[in-house]
Amino acid sequence: MDNSVTLDAHGEALMQQYRDLLPTLEQLAKDAYELLRRTLKEQSIYVTAIECRVKKEKSLAGKLELKGSKYKSIDDVTDLVGIRVITFYTDEVDKVAVIAKNIFDIDWSESVDKRKLHELDSFGYNSLHYICRLKTGGPRFELQMRTALQHVWSTIEHDTGYKGDVKIPREYLRQFSRLAGMLELVDDEFSRLRLVLTDYRRQIQSLVKSGQLDDVPLSADTFRSYLDLHPFDRLNRRIASVNQAEIYPVSMLSYLPVLESFGLETLGDVHLFIDENSEDAFQLALSQLAITDLDILSSSAALQYLCLVHVLKHDGGRDGLIALYDVINGKSDANAMIADLMLEQAETLPFMHKKKN
Repeated sequence: MDNSVTLDAHGEALMQQYRDLLPTLEQLAKDAYELLRRTLKEQSIYVTAIECRVKKEKSLAGKLELKGSKYKSIDDVTDLVGIRVITFYTDEVDKVAVIAKNIFDIDWSESVDKRKLHELDSFGYNSLHYICRLKTGGPRFELQMRTALQHVWSTIEHDTGYKGDVKIPREYLRQFSRLAGMLELVDDEFSRLRLVLTDYRRQIQSLVKSGQLDDVPLSADTFRSYLDLHPFDRLNRRIASVNQAEIYPVSMLSYLPVLESFGLETLGDVHLFIDENSEDAFQLALSQLAITDLDILSSSAALQYLCLVHVLKHDGGRDGLIALYDVINGKSDANAMIADLMLEQAETLPFMHKKKN
C-alpha cells in the first residue's frame, strides 16, 4: 500500500477485509467477464472491447482515505471488480444493457444511467453504470457500458487533467464544452446513419426479391443480394452438362468492376446482359469444353463466359480479353496467350459473324 495514504482503524479493517476477499474477487472477475463475453458472442453483438479489472490495493486505499466512513463493510464498495464494455454505436449500449439484465442480478438502487443526468454545463461523456451480482451470488461488481467515442472522451478528460483539483480557466472550459457537444453529435449521427443504411439495404433486398431490378442501382451490396437469386445457375447447369461436370461455389463479387466497366448501372441492366448473351456464352463454352474432359466447374463459369462474349461482341478484341483475364486470373503474361486462343476459338461462332455483318 502507498505509504502516503493514512487510514484510520475503520479503514484498516476494511482494507484487511479486501485482502481476505481478493481471491474471490479475482475469480468473480473471470467468471463475470467470460459469461458476458460468451453471451454477447451468442447474441451476435460485436463490441470493440470488453475490459475487466480488480481494484488494486493502492487505489482502494486512496478511496478509503477520502470516504471510508461511508462504508460499513467492504461489501458496500461496489466497484472492487469493474467490467467495461465499449460499443461502436449508442443503440448497442442499450442492447448490452438488456443482456446484462438477463444474465446478472442488477442492484437498481445503486445503478445509474448517467446519460440521463447529462446537464447542459457538464463536460465529457457519461456511461450507463449497472451494479451487478452473479445469479449464483457473491460480491457485487460494477458494469460500465459506453460507446467508443464516449470512451475516447473520458480518456481525454483524464489525460488533460480536466477533472483535477486545479481550476480550469473559463475559456478552456468553453472549448471542452464545444468539443464534447461535437463528439456527442458525431456519436448520435453514426448511429442514425447506420439505421438509415440498414433500412436502405432492406428496401433494396425487397426490390430485388420482387423483381423490380430496374430500380436497383448496381453496387457491391445490391449485387450480393442479386446473387442470392442465383441468376447464373441455369447457364451454369447448361455449361456443366457438356462434360457432366460438378459445380463448386466461388465468389463472383470480383466481377463487379467488370460489369461496371461494361456500363451496367442497375440490376436490370445485369439481368438484360444475361438474357442477351446467355446463348452465345453457352456456345462459346461448348466450343472450349467439348474437346476436354473437365469434370469440375466453378460457379463463376457462366458469368465468365458472359463477360467474354460481351467483350467480343463490342469489339474489345485481344486487348479487351487480356484486360478481362487480368481481372479474372490476376495479371500475368499467360493471359495474352489465353486471349489469343479464345479469339481463335470464337472466330468460328455465329455471333462473331453477325457482329462483322
